[in-house]
Amino acid sequence: MRNKVIPALVAVLLLGGAAAWYWWGRIAPTPALPPPATVPSPADTEPTIRNPLPGAAGSTLPDLGSSDAPFSAALTGLPGARALADFLRPENLIRHLVATVDNLPRRRLAVELRPLQPASGSLVVAGGDQEATLDERNSARYAALTAILGALDMSDVNGLYRQYYPLFQRAYEDLGYPKGYFNDRLVEVIDHLLATPHPAGPLALVRPKVFWEFADPQLEARSAGQKLMLRIGSTNEAIVAGKLRELRVLVAAGPPQR
Repeated sequence: MRNKVIPALVAVLLLGGAAAWYWWGRIAPTPALPPPATVPSPADTEPTIRNPLPGAAGSTLPDLGSSDAPFSAALTGLPGARALADFLRPENLIRHLVATVDNLPRRRLAVELRPLQPASGSLVVAGGDQEATLDERNSARYAALTAILGALDMSDVNGLYRQYYPLFQRAYEDLGYPKGYFNDRLVEVIDHLLATPHPAGPLALVRPKVFWEFADPQLEARSAGQKLMLRIGSTNEAIVAGKLRELRVLVAAGPPQR
């Protein structure tokens, strides 16, 4: 497993990204943006918006292409978010947040589009190759970002997200979803992350080639986002999941669809 994507989850949570974050299982770099959504035929009707999100009143926004500096300043200016400046990759930040959120339910993420710097260190494994498990000490690699997330008031995050929502929507349309609604996708991704299973006991690993994988094929087949939720450890996962639930209440029109 590579750790280059972990920072992506924090940013996602922070901004509406699926809550931005904490990053994932074995992720191979991809050379391009995620595949665009299928373009509907002209005969198709306009899609229904399930989670409408009124924008903040009276706000004047920059163009998406010139939004990096003001948005980064606004993000790190949130109470409790100053330390996030040490982790941000501020170039094309909103575009990268949107692409990362959209990719969390997929098998792989485009690591060159991650909005945060990669986590330090390598995956910590207990035991030998024949009986390897994910070491609890691995969670320490994500502690700093989790602490930032834990200090955030999601009402503040929601306010910033709503203020800049037109730029999130524009970035989503540019990603290949001209009739899509980004806030609907965000809610879907939050629900997906919150549906991560919680296996009992240490997570067994195997290394068929270079990178570690979950020994359980059902876990290994999970999305990049869910595998990250498994990798960050139970304490970090509880904090991330709690913040995701708080954010969902603020941006969703109703409870999860069962």
